[in-house]
Amino acid sequence: MYRSLSTHVLRCDGAPVPIALASLPTSQTFAIPDTGVIDELLPVLAADSLPRLIVLGTDAALAVIVTHLMRTERLHVEIGYVPVDKTYGSRAYQTGTGNAAAKRALEGRATQTPLIRDDTGTVLIGRATITGPGGDKLEGEAYVDDTMLFSGKVKAMHISPTLEMPGVRASVQKGIRKRRWVAGRAAQLGTPGAVVTRDGIANDRVLPRSTFYRHHEPWFLVR
Repeated sequence: MYRSLSTHVLRCDGAPVPIALASLPTSQTFAIPDTGVIDELLPVLAADSLPRLIVLGTDAALAVIVTHLMRTERLHVEIGYVPVDKTYGSRAYQTGTGNAAAKRALEGRATQTPLIRDDTGTVLIGRATITGPGGDKLEGEAYVDDTMLFSGKVKAMHISPTLEMPGVRASVQKGIRKRRWVAGRAAQLGTPGAVVTRDGIANDRVLPRSTFYRHHEPWFLVR
């Protein structure tokens, strides 16, 4: 069984602690983690050549943590993800939930995984949805690499990471029709105005463009 000497659990918003993780050192933080708490853990994790951080929380919580590791050049830290319920991220990365996910996060092997970020430097874990302001239709033009995704108006545009290369996929919503996903390295949108919701957190500004793409470095996800 794999068990790093510096394996640490970060419990977000009082998430239940699975039995498999009950004996590990644990730090508490908010639903949207305080990066100061992460900074306090980094010297502890650095004591081991294979540092591992197990996150109990949501896609949004994990996105904050991986974003902070990316911005501070610490993507070598192994990350285990234990959501309470199924999320877009748990599906994309096939982590499972609850105690099953906890066992995998503790005993599994960390593998290089495509890291998807946007042009604001924010990591995407599960799903981004882009609409027009106020939830109106999204107007503009979008491409995934060289493939046109849409031109004109659609109800919404969705972006999600993938476990394998090339790393990102996107689709558009046109009423009740089944969405067709297009995979690539980057998904780019130009628009008169759009609102981006990343992992359930809406941006408070209307944007003229948005790009999600594979970062030049991977992150190490335990599976």
